[in-house]
Amino acid sequence: MERVYLCLAHMSGREEEYIHEAFVTNWVVPLGPNVNAFEQDLLNFVESAPSQQMQIVDGITAWPRAGWAQGSRKQVVALSSGTAAVHLALIAVGVEPGDEVICQSFTFCASAHPITYLGAKPVFVDSEAETWNMDPALLEAAIKDRIAKTDKKPKAIVPVYLYGMPAKLDEIMAVADRYGIPVIEDSAEGLGSRYRGRVCGTFGRYGVLSFNGNKMITTSGGGALVCPDEEAKREVMFYATQAREAYPYYQHERIGYNYRMSNICAGIGRGQMTVLDEHIAHHKMLAEVYKQEFAGVEGIEFHDNPGPEYDSNFWLNTIVIDPQVRVKGEELAYAEAVKGAVGGAAGVTHAGGSAHTECEPNRNVEALRMALDAAGIESRPLWKPMHLQPCYRTAPAYVNGVSEALFKRGLCLPSGPMVTAEQARHIASAIKSSIK
Repeated sequence: MERVYLCLAHMSGREEEYIHEAFVTNWVVPLGPNVNAFEQDLLNFVESAPSQQMQIVDGITAWPRAGWAQGSRKQVVALSSGTAAVHLALIAVGVEPGDEVICQSFTFCASAHPITYLGAKPVFVDSEAETWNMDPALLEAAIKDRIAKTDKKPKAIVPVYLYGMPAKLDEIMAVADRYGIPVIEDSAEGLGSRYRGRVCGTFGRYGVLSFNGNKMITTSGGGALVCPDEEAKREVMFYATQAREAYPYYQHERIGYNYRMSNICAGIGRGQMTVLDEHIAHHKMLAEVYKQEFAGVEGIEFHDNPGPEYDSNFWLNTIVIDPQVRVKGEELAYAEAVKGAVGGAAGVTHAGGSAHTECEPNRNVEALRMALDAAGIESRPLWKPMHLQPCYRTAPAYVNGVSEALFKRGLCLPSGPMVTAEQARHIASAIKSSIK
């Protein structure tokens, strides 16, 4: 069997048509017809809503595409990355040097790093055990404590939809409303996920989307920001295009950024939008396969929707492994330091000086990752919580141990549109055969 990767993009066949059109019309710039059309496609999607009943398509639950938000003032800005979208959303809600921003700890670093770009300070809040996302009770405790300690409210709240799972949005939004703090939803992993039938990324003041090569759809990179209205969109676009004033020469009175999506990348996005529903259904199908395969396997738990109001896109399917489970090859786990990026991870890495860090996945989890890798199957540990990252060692953190425990026990499994049901069953079989 060929190597199975965690999550790779799948082209629809329409991408080349839109890219060719951009070259023919000479729109090879960070604006143009593809950008405008992609933004409209995204807006149509995020404003789609369920009817009274869900549809069942090929055994997969899907919400019909009709307009809960008809007449809504939401707008979408296509950008160069999801990280850029977080950065611009923070600017849009007024985050300045010295401010504090509450951020979910259990997440990828792009949720937190833009806070530091602005000279602000992240305040990390741990997760609850059902969705693995920001704990609403801990969130309120953190807000009260920051007000008591600093005599001012945090400027924003950044919950994340980890691996596509919606957060406890009723409770989080109620806390945010109680204290008048804007919410920036990091829905980078949650495109197409819904909470109570409503698309994630539309609950807060701003919603962040990502189209990196491993996401639900891709533009080869790229992201987008869901904005509350046309005025907010124009201001975001002002900062995304170097913040130029209206003069016949370049006049800059504020610091701007080169964050707009190119017309070429947007062409890829337009093609990808034609298969987004298909991709979501495929990820959910894989989730069902994994869930069935691990049902009754002692010591392995598949992370599923915790209730009917949650409708995850299952961007990455994940399992947690009991520390008591013994895996073949545990004696070889962490035997030597990793050199370079693991699996399909992109980017340049520094060589670690040691095989160990202060907090790492359990030996049985690392042994299982190594066994799968040897079998040609890519897997990854869960995100290491931000409050445990050395670069944030001095940041305030309100923790309950949930994210640290999950990090030590969890593993992400191949989940992309290129993964077949047969391959998912093979992966589950490889995991079960690795257990002593």
